[in-house]
Amino acid sequence: MQVKNLKPWLKKTIMEKKPSSTLAPIPAKRYFTIGEVGELCDVKPHVLRYWEQEFTQLKLVKRRGNRRYYQHQEVLLIRRIRELLYDHGLTINGARNRLDHGKNSSTYFKTIDTHAAYSAENLRYIRREIKGVVSLLLS
Repeated sequence: MQVKNLKPWLKKTIMEKKPSSTLAPIPAKRYFTIGEVGELCDVKPHVLRYWEQEFTQLKLVKRRGNRRYYQHQEVLLIRRIRELLYDHGLTINGARNRLDHGKNSSTYFKTIDTHAAYSAENLRYIRREIKGVVSLLLS
């Protein structure tokens, strides 16, 4: 992820986040508290509460005095949201759309994969061209 031209506090926050692949395994429990989910997903509780409002796919259980309890599928969904936002760099709207389209059709992802492959090929071509220019400049 590119972290150039960011405010120092934001750069520090992004760099401190663990990649999604290094998160702890989810224990075999029926319900998790907001603190437990925060630790399992490396996300602070206030962020989880905000995501509740933004992502209608999160359907947690509220009990006794409005305490939040998350089930296993919600923890998996939060990890997916975290991956989309932190690892892939999507906006909230982008992550929401990706999650919505994931349910409804796979053509959205095929289109993205096609564009990604096309972009990757363009980048390889540009890199080859730049290397050629650099070698001409150095000789």
